[in-house]
Amino acid sequence: MDILHLVDRLEELFNESRSVPFTHSVIVDEDLMLDIIDQMRVSIPEEIKKAQQLLAQKDRILAQAQEEANRTLALAREKSESVVERDSIVQAAQARAEQIIAQAKVEIENTKREADDYVLDTLTKLEMELDRSLNQVRNGIRTLSRPPESE
Repeated sequence: MDILHLVDRLEELFNESRSVPFTHSVIVDEDLMLDIIDQMRVSIPEEIKKAQQLLAQKDRILAQAQEEANRTLALAREKSESVVERDSIVQAAQARAEQIIAQAKVEIENTKREADDYVLDTLTKLEMELDRSLNQVRNGIRTLSRPPESE
Protein backbone atom coordinates (compact mmCIF):
# COMPACT_ATOMS: atom_id res chain seq x y z
CA MET A 1 0.00 0.00 0.00
CA ASP A 2 1.18 3.55 -0.70
CA ILE A 3 2.65 5.32 2.33
CA LEU A 4 0.94 8.59 1.44
CA HIS A 5 -2.41 6.86 1.40
CA LEU A 6 -1.71 5.53 4.89
CA VAL A 7 -0.77 9.01 6.11
CA ASP A 8 -4.06 10.29 4.66
CA ARG A 9 -5.96 7.54 6.49
CA LEU A 10 -4.16 8.42 9.74
CA GLU A 11 -5.08 12.08 9.29
CA GLU A 12 -8.67 11.10 8.50
CA LEU A 13 -8.82 8.99 11.69
CA PHE A 14 -7.53 11.95 13.67
CA ASN A 15 -10.09 14.32 12.12
CA GLU A 16 -12.95 11.90 12.80
CA SER A 17 -11.91 11.41 16.44
CA ARG A 18 -13.83 13.07 19.24
CA SER A 19 -12.11 15.82 21.13
CA VAL A 20 -11.87 15.89 24.92
CA PRO A 21 -13.54 19.10 26.15
CA PHE A 22 -11.27 21.86 27.45
CA THR A 23 -8.08 20.08 26.18
CA HIS A 24 -6.13 19.60 22.99
CA SER A 25 -6.60 15.86 23.23
CA VAL A 26 -8.75 13.55 21.12
CA ILE A 27 -10.12 10.06 21.64
CA VAL A 28 -8.90 7.77 18.86
CA ASP A 29 -10.02 4.26 17.93
CA GLU A 30 -7.02 2.31 19.18
CA ASP A 31 -7.50 -0.69 16.88
CA LEU A 32 -7.76 1.48 13.76
CA MET A 33 -4.74 3.54 14.78
CA LEU A 34 -2.60 0.44 15.47
CA ASP A 35 -3.76 -1.14 12.21
CA ILE A 36 -2.66 1.94 10.22
CA ILE A 37 0.65 2.06 12.09
CA ASP A 38 1.27 -1.65 11.32
CA GLN A 39 0.50 -1.04 7.64
CA MET A 40 2.93 1.92 7.70
CA ARG A 41 5.64 -0.29 9.21
CA VAL A 42 5.13 -2.75 6.37
CA SER A 43 4.87 -0.06 3.68
CA ILE A 44 7.84 2.06 4.72
CA PRO A 45 10.44 -0.65 4.06
CA GLU A 46 8.80 -1.30 0.66
CA GLU A 47 8.90 2.41 -0.14
CA ILE A 48 12.52 2.57 0.97
CA LYS A 49 13.35 -0.49 -1.17
CA LYS A 50 11.64 1.14 -4.15
CA ALA A 51 13.55 4.37 -3.53
CA GLN A 52 16.82 2.44 -3.23
CA GLN A 53 16.02 0.57 -6.43
CA LEU A 54 15.29 3.87 -8.16
CA LEU A 55 18.58 5.30 -6.89
CA ALA A 56 20.45 2.19 -8.05
CA GLN A 57 18.72 2.39 -11.42
CA LYS A 58 19.58 6.10 -11.65
CA ASP A 59 23.22 5.28 -10.83
CA ARG A 60 23.24 2.54 -13.49
CA ILE A 61 21.76 4.89 -16.08
CA LEU A 62 24.28 7.60 -15.17
CA ALA A 63 27.14 5.09 -15.40
CA GLN A 64 25.88 3.92 -18.80
CA ALA A 65 25.52 7.52 -19.97
CA GLN A 66 29.05 8.30 -18.74
CA GLU A 67 30.39 5.20 -20.47
CA GLU A 68 28.60 6.14 -23.69
CA ALA A 69 29.93 9.69 -23.42
CA ASN A 70 33.47 8.34 -22.91
CA ARG A 71 33.09 6.04 -25.93
CA THR A 72 31.74 8.88 -28.05
CA LEU A 73 34.59 11.12 -26.92
CA ALA A 74 37.15 8.39 -27.67
CA LEU A 75 35.66 7.90 -31.15
CA ALA A 76 35.70 11.64 -31.73
CA ARG A 77 39.36 11.84 -30.66
CA GLU A 78 40.22 8.88 -32.87
CA LYS A 79 38.44 10.45 -35.83
CA SER A 80 40.11 13.78 -35.12
CA GLU A 81 43.54 12.12 -35.02
CA SER A 82 42.72 10.31 -38.25
CA VAL A 83 41.73 13.59 -39.89
CA VAL A 84 44.90 15.27 -38.60
CA GLU A 85 46.99 12.31 -39.77
CA ARG A 86 45.24 12.31 -43.13
CA ASP A 87 45.78 16.07 -43.28
CA SER A 88 49.53 15.59 -42.68
CA ILE A 89 49.59 12.90 -45.36
CA VAL A 90 47.82 15.27 -47.73
CA GLN A 91 50.27 18.05 -46.87
CA ALA A 92 53.22 15.71 -47.39
CA ALA A 93 51.76 14.59 -50.70
CA GLN A 94 51.22 18.20 -51.78
CA ALA A 95 54.79 19.07 -50.81
CA ARG A 96 56.07 16.05 -52.76
CA ALA A 97 53.90 17.00 -55.75
CA GLU A 98 55.27 20.55 -55.67
CA GLN A 99 58.81 19.16 -55.48
CA ILE A 100 58.14 16.87 -58.48
CA ILE A 101 56.62 19.77 -60.45
CA ALA A 102 59.61 22.00 -59.66
CA GLN A 103 62.01 19.22 -60.68
CA ALA A 104 60.03 18.65 -63.89
CA LYS A 105 60.21 22.37 -64.71
CA VAL A 106 63.98 22.32 -64.21
CA GLU A 107 64.28 19.24 -66.42
CA ILE A 108 62.05 20.85 -69.07
CA GLU A 109 64.25 23.95 -69.06
CA ASN A 110 67.40 21.79 -69.33
CA THR A 111 65.91 19.73 -72.15
CA LYS A 112 64.77 22.89 -73.95
CA ARG A 113 68.24 24.45 -73.55
CA GLU A 114 69.90 21.24 -74.78
CA ALA A 115 67.51 21.09 -77.73
CA ASP A 116 68.21 24.74 -78.57
CA ASP A 117 71.96 24.06 -78.31
CA TYR A 118 71.64 21.01 -80.57
CA VAL A 119 69.58 22.93 -83.15
CA LEU A 120 72.03 25.84 -83.03
CA ASP A 121 74.99 23.49 -83.45
CA THR A 122 73.28 21.64 -86.30
CA LEU A 123 72.31 24.88 -88.04
CA THR A 124 75.85 26.23 -87.61
CA LYS A 125 77.29 23.05 -89.17
CA LEU A 126 74.68 23.25 -91.93
CA GLU A 127 75.62 26.88 -92.55
CA MET A 128 79.30 25.93 -92.74
CA GLU A 129 78.50 23.06 -95.11
CA LEU A 130 76.31 25.34 -97.21
CA ASP A 131 79.06 27.99 -97.22
CA ARG A 132 81.57 25.38 -98.39
CA SER A 133 79.13 24.13 -101.03
CA LEU A 134 78.40 27.69 -102.06
CA ASN A 135 82.13 28.40 -102.34
CA GLN A 136 82.57 25.30 -104.47
CA VAL A 137 79.68 26.38 -106.68
CA ARG A 138 81.12 29.90 -107.00
CA ASN A 139 84.57 28.53 -107.75
CA GLY A 140 83.06 26.27 -110.34
CA ILE A 141 81.15 29.15 -111.88
CA ARG A 142 84.28 31.32 -111.92
CA THR A 143 86.29 28.57 -113.46
CA LEU A 144 83.72 28.00 -116.15
CA SER A 145 83.16 31.69 -116.70
CA ARG A 146 86.82 32.38 -117.69
CA PRO A 147 87.69 32.23 -121.27
CA PRO A 148 89.64 29.19 -122.20
CA GLU A 149 93.34 29.74 -122.26
CA SER A 150 95.19 29.01 -125.37
CA GLU A 151 97.52 26.20 -125.41
